[in-house]
Amino acid sequence: MVALLPAGWFVPVSPGTRKVTVGGAIAADVHGKNHHVAGSFARYVLSFDLLTAAGDVRTVTPESDPGLFWGTAGGMGLTGLILRATVQLKRVETSRLVVDTVRTANIDDTMAYLSSTDDNYDYTVAWTDCLATRSALGRSVITSGNFATRDDLESRYRSKSGWRDRGKPLEFKPSALLGAPPVFPSGLVNPRTVALLNEAWFRKAPRRRTGEIQSIGKFFHPLDAIRSWNRVYGPAGFRQYQYVVPFNASDVVRRSLERISALRAPSFVTVLKRFGPGDPGMLSFPMPGWTLALDFPSRTPWLTSLLSELDEMVLEAGGRLYLAKDSRIPAELMARMYPRLDEFRRLRATIDPAGVFGSDLSRRLGL
Repeated sequence: MVALLPAGWFVPVSPGTRKVTVGGAIAADVHGKNHHVAGSFARYVLSFDLLTAAGDVRTVTPESDPGLFWGTAGGMGLTGLILRATVQLKRVETSRLVVDTVRTANIDDTMAYLSSTDDNYDYTVAWTDCLATRSALGRSVITSGNFATRDDLESRYRSKSGWRDRGKPLEFKPSALLGAPPVFPSGLVNPRTVALLNEAWFRKAPRRRTGEIQSIGKFFHPLDAIRSWNRVYGPAGFRQYQYVVPFNASDVVRRSLERISALRAPSFVTVLKRFGPGDPGMLSFPMPGWTLALDFPSRTPWLTSLLSELDEMVLEAGGRLYLAKDSRIPAELMARMYPRLDEFRRLRATIDPAGVFGSDLSRRLGL
């Protein structure tokens, strides 16, 4: 982005961190806050050069070899190494966004607001209080935005002093403001501390604010502002969990939050979004529906049984888990969530019969 933005270009899809390679974005077919209108990253890949297990380099496009292309897109790096890619970028006038923020009272309000504003914003996401209960269950802070035009900035910053960055509408200087200390005690992130953080985060958000100008870093990658932010979870680390369920299974989101809040399982980074149509990748994650992402401290009591409960809810609803965040789903559930898994295995057997490329994930799930 540092190189692209001065020329007026931005990545078509940006995940929650800028610390992602192009090859990684293709291999996980990453999604962002704009999936409801733009889809996933691989949709904008025109071609890539793939180093295969045989040692040859193949230029792959969706037209020339759709099987290999859509096996690699979302294939978690198991078909080969992506050496180079051609990606269609997004034209922007500035490096700022015009952002609206709204606070919702509960999960019903949250889902109703997100459903009603799909056509209004290119980017939208809800931070959700996973520990709220009763009438406040699923209360959220929703931020939605579109890239600002030069006219947006001119009108927003017109004042006696003028707009300081008038000549730099595309300036982008990513930097970490703080660095997390190398050692945090285990148990610092717990139900009590997360409940306090959630309360503070919810209360500090405006009930409704429109037209705020935000930087790319603040809107897309807030955690990147803190170097090594994951250290706050202590030596045991944390477990990420993300699922998607069809729109007609929205009750799964409610039931998930009910179980999480009942068990006091602390996830400060709890994100709810809406997905649009998915890519044709054999193992691509998104499908039209609701996606809920959670980060739990690894030592959370009852976490194993909680996630198993959520697995069953998701499976029963016809949903799936995100492989890029998975570290524990049973292989038999994986096969039921991804109906094209056998097709992917046949592709791997053809492109890499000796199993040169592998990972802990692929060995655990038999990919």
